[in-house]
Amino acid sequence: MAQSLSYKRILYRMGYFEYQRGLIFHHLREHGGWNGHLKKCRDFILKAVEHYRPSVVTALGSGWLLDFPLKEVAETVSRLNLVDIVHPPEVKKQVSGMKNVVLHEEDITGGLITEVWRKAGSRWFFNRLRSMDGIDVPEYQPQYEPGLTVSLNIMTQLETLPLALLKKKAAVDEADYNDFRKKIQQSHLGFLERNKSVLITDLEEVVKESSGKVTKVRSVLVDLPAGSAREEWTWDFDLRKSDFFRRKSVFRVAAILL
Repeated sequence: MAQSLSYKRILYRMGYFEYQRGLIFHHLREHGGWNGHLKKCRDFILKAVEHYRPSVVTALGSGWLLDFPLKEVAETVSRLNLVDIVHPPEVKKQVSGMKNVVLHEEDITGGLITEVWRKAGSRWFFNRLRSMDGIDVPEYQPQYEPGLTVSLNIMTQLETLPLALLKKKAAVDEADYNDFRKKIQQSHLGFLERNKSVLITDLEEVVKESSGKVTKVRSVLVDLPAGSAREEWTWDFDLRKSDFFRRKSVFRVAAILL
């Protein structure tokens, strides 16, 4: 089911489409620097599919399908659900001939974008939110059987749009923002733990300055389960920035079979 035009207008005003295009442009700018990370994601998903042998697979945050083994999974299941808030036209074209692939356009936060827009979207500098206690963090509830659920580099991205808007529209401290992020992450994790799931997420960003200074910033703020299988690796996210290599950014990534 496609998003309504009014909802897409909200996404546009919150900067989603610029963010979506920015991801693919960043990938192209890295000239293959992401390939190791993308292959590890695809390989781990295929191991999970081989282990569970599900008839249904649901990929949350399918995006540009760079990190998801579309053809291989589609050939082994009766139904493959690809879920994102809005699918790029290129992806719609890519899967158009695959009869067992279903595209769902849904807010994987369960409606948090609408909630934040309703509570904060119309506020301005002299009328900013003084507390985020009134913002509910719902849980995603698909209206279909998800089967094996794959959370695909999306856990720490679910907060991106709501947080960006709130930092413009609210007057709260950093601790409040971090509590908000934890609630979003915990809600997503709670959904995954009630299903057979694969969680692939960045854990922290490691920024290396040309001076030799190294800064580590946690991106996952909740405790993750050990799972029945786990792999970790480094994602060379930003090795070719346009600032002439003054800083480089890598992510520490974990893949967990729940």
